[in-house]
Amino acid sequence: MTVAEVRRVAGRIRWYVRELTGESTYDRYVAHARTHDPDTPVMTRRAFERSRMDAREADPREGFRCC
Repeated sequence: MTVAEVRRVAGRIRWYVRELTGESTYDRYVAHARTHDPDTPVMTRRAFERSRMDAREADPREGFRCC
């Protein structure tokens, strides 16, 4: 396996893990916010995750957190 192939496979694994864990959601939010309203400030990652967690806990269909 060449170095280029290893990098390609590693990149695909990284993409998959980021999608699976939801880490890429913030990146999509930032891209969307900057595209649709560039003058509005973008939430920090911490504020975004807090907002996302609050929304999940408010709607039981989005996810259930027992503890």
